[in-house]
Amino acid sequence: MELKNQFDPDLRKIIKNQKKAVIIPVGSIEQHGAHLPISTDSDIVTEIAKKIADRCDFLLLPTISYGVSFEHAPLFNLSIKGSTLQKMIFEICASLSKNGIRTIFIINGHYSNQKFLQHLPSLVKRQTRGKTRVFVFSYWHFMSQRFDHAGFVETSLMRAISNKVNMKRAKRGLITDVLPKRKVALLNKLASKSFTKVAKSGVLGDPTRATRRDGNRILTEIVRNLAKTCQTCLTEKNRKLHH
Repeated sequence: MELKNQFDPDLRKIIKNQKKAVIIPVGSIEQHGAHLPISTDSDIVTEIAKKIADRCDFLLLPTISYGVSFEHAPLFNLSIKGSTLQKMIFEICASLSKNGIRTIFIINGHYSNQKFLQHLPSLVKRQTRGKTRVFVFSYWHFMSQRFDHAGFVETSLMRAISNKVNMKRAKRGLITDVLPKRKVALLNKLASKSFTKVAKSGVLGDPTRATRRDGNRILTEIVRNLAKTCQTCLTEKNRKLHH
């Protein structure tokens, strides 16, 4: 149920009587190679959040499409400071709490947003004196496939949910599957500061093998696992607040 489409009297009644949880999807606007649109992160997390909201009967907020993507320069990125992202979502959560919302799930769709979102559960808990709980989850933690950037996973997901993929322009990027874990960790650390120093093309992984079928399979796995975790959060008082 999309919150933006509700009418005030109905929405207040829903919140009071049904005590629904809320989902806030958070994405980014940044380069995703030559074959995926710059809205990729936001598009994927929006679709995941919609499916979870439908499955779990949660209220879905509009996606926050701007994230922390400075590391993709000089390739295109439309970024905000991490402190800005944190403050904005904190204030949204505080406002939701004042309107009677007691459980908020923040679903993250961009890697560099994580460290700025992870403190929100404790901040909101303190602000609301424990009345409202916040859970922060990054969707790629709920799939068995190794994550990438504009590679097999993201391209497959986009092929499953969008008609904006240009496979004719898809090219193989940096492949890390054969590298030692220590090397991969060093590359990830470097990429978090300057992505193009790791992958000049802006692609990490191989998008050329991506299919709509694979995308639907990965999407189904993510939604199933994440929805199950969200439902568990509603019944377990002491569950860890960040994944």
